[in-house]
Amino acid sequence: MQRSRQQKFAVGAFNIDNQETLIAVARAAQKLNAPVLVEVSDGEVEALGLENVRDMVDNYKAEYGVEMYLNLDHSPTVESCKRAIDAGYEFIHIDISQANHDATEEEIIEKTKEVVEYAKFTGALVESEPHYFGGSSNLHEEEIDYEEIKKTFSTPEGTKSFVEATGIDTFAAAVGNLHGKYPVPKELDLELLARIREAIGCQISLHGGSGTPLHYFEEAAKIGVSKININSDMRYVFRTTLEKVLADNPKEYAVVKLMPEVYKAVEAVVEEKINAFGSAGRAIN
Repeated sequence: MQRSRQQKFAVGAFNIDNQETLIAVARAAQKLNAPVLVEVSDGEVEALGLENVRDMVDNYKAEYGVEMYLNLDHSPTVESCKRAIDAGYEFIHIDISQANHDATEEEIIEKTKEVVEYAKFTGALVESEPHYFGGSSNLHEEEIDYEEIKKTFSTPEGTKSFVEATGIDTFAAAVGNLHGKYPVPKELDLELLARIREAIGCQISLHGGSGTPLHYFEEAAKIGVSKININSDMRYVFRTTLEKVLADNPKEYAVVKLMPEVYKAVEAVVEEKINAFGSAGRAIN
């Protein structure tokens, strides 16, 4: 993460739903010689298993010879964060407001500090934010109400206060980024992002990167964002490509034979993001 700041690139944090998505991320990282974060949120952990994901990431990291780390994304409880730290996850995102949208900032600070302290045992980096982050990692049909969204934007003063109170390594900034894909492109307030960057010394992440014009990523990396999360763009191309493959092969029941075209499509999305983030060629293996 320090390297990303010094060299002005952002690391892509890519959610995986299954083994095929992980293969796509690993192949894109290998092709472009880029460091990547693989991440799983609460639902994916429940489906795949905390330790299983750790093992799969380690196995594909070795197989493809890539610089790849594992992030627990939007973890709603201190206990689940501690389990991931014990399992060797290098990045931990504690998100108390995900489970309770009405959680007070005091409660969020208290529980975030507990995770920060526990993470010192392994050196895992901890990420958090002081309020609920909008949207969902799905395909949205509604327009983006920016007047409403702006009410939840991060402020330099609030960010500085939260970082100092918690001791986190990475702050999840809200500057127009939203989870999910929307009918219109997202717009990021880069001027606000720059002021937030000046206010704190720790890393900055951007959640909800899907559906964002690529030039915003290029500028965000130059400003000093270290991590950008991508999920919905990958899920969308996975499903739409799978639907096409199934329609084109109505008599094929060996699922394993249907998947290569699917993960190649996901791989293309990951490559596009890596290039926009400026992380191609930045891996150290």
